[in-house]
Amino acid sequence: MSAKQIVALLNSHIDRDDEQFLSIALQVAADEARAGRPDEADRLKRLVQKARDHQRGAGARGPSPIPMARPRSELQGLVDSAYPKITLDNMVLAADVRERLDRLVREQRERATLRDHGQTPSTHLLLVGPPGTGKTMTASALAGELRLPLFTVRLDSLFSKLFGETAGKLRLLFDQIAQTRGVYLLDEFDAIGASRSEGNDVGEIRRVLNSVLSFMEEPNATDSVVVAATNHVEILDNALARRFDDVVAYGVPDAAGARAVVQRRLGKFKLPAKTWNAVALHAEGLSQAELVRAADTVVKKAILDGVPGIGADLLASALRDRQTFRTRFRRAT
Repeated sequence: MSAKQIVALLNSHIDRDDEQFLSIALQVAADEARAGRPDEADRLKRLVQKARDHQRGAGARGPSPIPMARPRSELQGLVDSAYPKITLDNMVLAADVRERLDRLVREQRERATLRDHGQTPSTHLLLVGPPGTGKTMTASALAGELRLPLFTVRLDSLFSKLFGETAGKLRLLFDQIAQTRGVYLLDEFDAIGASRSEGNDVGEIRRVLNSVLSFMEEPNATDSVVVAATNHVEILDNALARRFDDVVAYGVPDAAGARAVVQRRLGKFKLPAKTWNAVALHAEGLSQAELVRAADTVVKKAILDGVPGIGADLLASALRDRQTFRTRFRRAT
């Protein structure tokens, strides 16, 4: 332990800042792991977890509050923080997707038990699938489930003309992941995870990817959850496969899923079965995001018109508009 860490521990003790005290203890655990002393690192992490469990047991009734956390000052502009309140129950997910996410949440909640048996919880998750299918929202829902802050990494801000600067930014990012517990979203991950065999990125991207591969293998002292999302899994480097604990594939909802998405978004405007049967064909192939847009359109019109319900014609028109928009966009690209 460095003198700087000892001073920080004493200051947090004097200020009675328990969360800061435990955060510094996790930093020490990360240092121990990097120094080749995994047993000491695991012992520290178990003690921190027990301390936090004790705080929750002795604290106020109900769920513990989300810890207030912000990116380190050096990461301002690279990482945005939020404190989501949504959970997985707020999403319409395929059964296999929900099962995989529930498994990660349970492992995270019971990670102390896993460590007592020589196991570690899942921390790295790769979400793949077309746009608008719920990948980004999943990161928010996981943060809400675990009552952790969500840190969204702006990958476009990581790149610099000088590789040393880019590598330095990545080092800061993965240091925060190891020291500040949270859910970290790396959206559009293909920007840095593209295959090293791609001929169009012979320099910077290849070196950045090598750095990412190295950093992802480092010990995660806080059990932070790293969620990478991509629309283009086909171009990801094969070496990434063993860095993720699970890969979850998203797709457009089936007929039952589409109806559930629309019905939930309509809220108090109930959707009779006959109405849905009359418009279901127009929803085929639309993503969750597109279905939400269509539902929002009809809800706003109903509110402004002062009508109590949603007509089949209006909903069908909104769904057809989304189909047309999608077709035109694909042609334009």
